[in-house]
Amino acid sequence: MHPSPRSEPAATAPFDPWSPAFVADPYPAYAALRAAGRVHRFEPTDQWLVPHHADVSALLRDRRLGRTYLHRFTHEEFGRTPPPAAHEPFTTLNGQGLLDLEAPDHTRIRRLVSKAFTPRTVERLVPTVRRLAAELVDRFVEAGGGDLLTAVAEPLPVAVIAEMLGIPEADRGPLRPWSAAICGMFELNPSEETARAAVRASEDFSAYLRELIAERRKNPGTDLISALIAAHDEGERLSEQEMISTCVLLLNAGHEATVNTTVNGWWTLLRHPGQLAALRADHGLLPTAVEELMRYDTPLQMFERWVLDDIEIDGTVIPRGSEVALLFGSANRDPACFADPDTLDLSRRENPHLTFGAGIHFCLGAPLARVELAASFGELLRRAPGMRLAAEPEWKPGYVIRGVKELRVEL
Repeated sequence: MHPSPRSEPAATAPFDPWSPAFVADPYPAYAALRAAGRVHRFEPTDQWLVPHHADVSALLRDRRLGRTYLHRFTHEEFGRTPPPAAHEPFTTLNGQGLLDLEAPDHTRIRRLVSKAFTPRTVERLVPTVRRLAAELVDRFVEAGGGDLLTAVAEPLPVAVIAEMLGIPEADRGPLRPWSAAICGMFELNPSEETARAAVRASEDFSAYLRELIAERRKNPGTDLISALIAAHDEGERLSEQEMISTCVLLLNAGHEATVNTTVNGWWTLLRHPGQLAALRADHGLLPTAVEELMRYDTPLQMFERWVLDDIEIDGTVIPRGSEVALLFGSANRDPACFADPDTLDLSRRENPHLTFGAGIHFCLGAPLARVELAASFGELLRRAPGMRLAAEPEWKPGYVIRGVKELRVEL
């Protein structure tokens, strides 16, 4: 028996994901949400907001929630409208990726992908990541500074993922624009124009990968695409669509968050001169500093899940067919979990942040992200010890994947 539903608590006014002021600093609104209760109905997106660390952490692991519902229900049974037919290329691409699948497909595909994406694969990439980071920072230093986003933060993870997948250097130009267009669909209530751009990018990226996979079938290499083609488990293999969706997810998830962690992280450091001075004085702080920067200003602010069976949070019943919005940015600033959560402490040891998620959808690329962040932060600390802000940054309008448009610095 469920407790009878209480009156729905309303989200406090400051939570406004379309407001530039909120996007620039959502943390006071999160504090108000946490103080007001454990779950809040947010009518503009027809979602339930969950702001507390303990609840977010538990719900990420709760099998009554899912990234999809199609493994158990039709759209009609679940009370949802199917995506428009015009969005089909995006829907297929996204729907066959690990991020949006549940068991048994998720279990099978993750197991097969894990055979190719091993700790040894990441370890083998470390020299490449360090070399690429050094080259990018060298050019940045020679230029006397500029936009850290386009000069270092963006090209490094894109180059690393492209290198992993075996995408030739000459073909890498469209990767970032394709990714940005596809990721636009993960924002709240995306426009039809955003959807059209995502569909075009899905078609173009899929067509490119289909050709590359065909070529690797004939001429296998040591790259991840060749490994995905070869991966099998008790006779099971990845379908072509599963391989395409996996490659796109690795690029999108593997660089969007890393780009924003790098730039948001430096923006944070440049506003905390005492902490930056401590890091410059002791590069040994880098491992805990990277974790703290991911906690303090989280690149993925919200992660959505469908409610597959009724759940109850603090006396409020959230019925099947609802959508919950797990607020990572709020969870990572929850004083119930972190001492002085609004204080940047680069030496913080107890740091169970949820930036990489939890449960079966925990980020497969977390070890690679840490390698990339340590390499780029380390190189900039060494080669640009006097780096300072040249202009106040402006935030991109997106809230879910949150970052600045550019970060202009002087050396």
